[in-house]
Amino acid sequence: MTIEIRPKPTADLKLREFSMLIGGTWGKGAEGRTIERVAPSHGVTVSRYQAATKVDAERAISVAREAFDNGPWPRMTASERSRILLKAADLIAERAEELAFLDAIEAGKPISQVRGEIAGSVDIWRYAAALARDLHGESYNALGDGTLGVVLREAVGVVSIITPWNFPFLIVGQKLPFALAAGCTTVVKPSELTSGSTLVLGEILLEAGVPEGVVNIIVGTGAEVGPTLTSHPDIDMVSFTGSTGVGRLTMANAAQTLKKVSLELGGKNPQIVFPDCDLDAFIDAAVFGAYFNAGECCNAGSRLILHKSIASDVVARVAELSKKVKVGDPLDPSTQVGAIITPQHLDKISGYVSGAMQNGATMAFGGGTLDLGLGQFMAPTILSDVKPDMAVAREEVFGPVLSVLTFETTEEAIRIANSVDYGLSAGVWSRDFDTCLTIGRKVRAGTVWMNTFMDGASELPFGGYKQSGLGRELGRHAVEDYTETKTLNMHIGSRTGWWMPR
Repeated sequence: MTIEIRPKPTADLKLREFSMLIGGTWGKGAEGRTIERVAPSHGVTVSRYQAATKVDAERAISVAREAFDNGPWPRMTASERSRILLKAADLIAERAEELAFLDAIEAGKPISQVRGEIAGSVDIWRYAAALARDLHGESYNALGDGTLGVVLREAVGVVSIITPWNFPFLIVGQKLPFALAAGCTTVVKPSELTSGSTLVLGEILLEAGVPEGVVNIIVGTGAEVGPTLTSHPDIDMVSFTGSTGVGRLTMANAAQTLKKVSLELGGKNPQIVFPDCDLDAFIDAAVFGAYFNAGECCNAGSRLILHKSIASDVVARVAELSKKVKVGDPLDPSTQVGAIITPQHLDKISGYVSGAMQNGATMAFGGGTLDLGLGQFMAPTILSDVKPDMAVAREEVFGPVLSVLTFETTEEAIRIANSVDYGLSAGVWSRDFDTCLTIGRKVRAGTVWMNTFMDGASELPFGGYKQSGLGRELGRHAVEDYTETKTLNMHIGSRTGWWMPR
């Protein structure tokens, strides 16, 4: 493993102050309290946010409600909204380096990785702008000479958007532009750990021409403002990405007023590997899938399900390549694995590893925390001899930890893959297309990659089966998720023969 202790950069690690955005105005919270973010990679305070309370959340919701009910955004033509979203995409591209730096330093993500995420976000915003102009209803003119049916698609209303800390800018980009394309107004709450880039996005949207009150951004803890954002009667829809546990709570809160809910939650994603696959390609994908974003990724390839005949060789080769993974300062462009988000989360990851060892797993590589003289880091880790009933094989570790299981038959591989509560994504590796298609059809997951892993595009829907969530993001129907349908049943000419006597 390549671990370099690099000197702390100082030029860019100055404290940055942020306000909250409500009704097009930047300001303080009702109580004037603040939240400070300590960089997980360097242990210094880099951001200070205004801490929202229930009062702030209610004010943001009220503003968004007024903007939807009486403001111009839902009443603009699709081409006008599309033009503004395209302008926003251009401005995001112009400020890409600023946004990438904020996500890298607040989340501990490698700067080279975040630059790719920002570029991907630009593409998503442009895709949403195109979908804005493609949103349409239906007409039915074969209902008889006296009837014409028209089905309209209308914006669902005020949307509460709650995003996590692991992909701060990318995930808000998987939600907000599609809600805006549909004509909705929004209250956005990024994670209080990584809010900087989302607040900068607020500046970008105002500059692009999004009317005041359409996008409101507040920063607060889930305990403080989450219940209000998920249960308030003036919120029409909740779009949430985060843990499955908080997703259940979100759904319960939304049920109080029967809101529409979109949930993108956890995953325990398998890669099923057959002996006839391109092993060189797979070994690279295994290391990437396990350690990308330090494993703090809902669709990380955290379970290798290997055919027994190749298991020992594959584990040795994955371990050998893992030695070359560069762990360290996220601001160094050569870094591949950055810091773990908080000390508490590092302890949680370490607990899964030690628990697996106590229950019979073998440490094939790594396994410990790293002291780089900076913040908190975890060594890339491979656990072999893992059994399907172990916690490390069933629960979302959310760290750079790879669990290796084995199988002998295709049916056994499918059974192991489907044995967990999650169904977000999966991978299958074989040169035989019948094998790949069989796995693709029978594994219960929202995405199944064949001879690749963690690929994606704005055009492809993303979401999960089972406890990995509800609904889909991205894809050609993404804007429709933020709409309601309305039927207009129109009678032509005079109608006679009503059943009431005359």
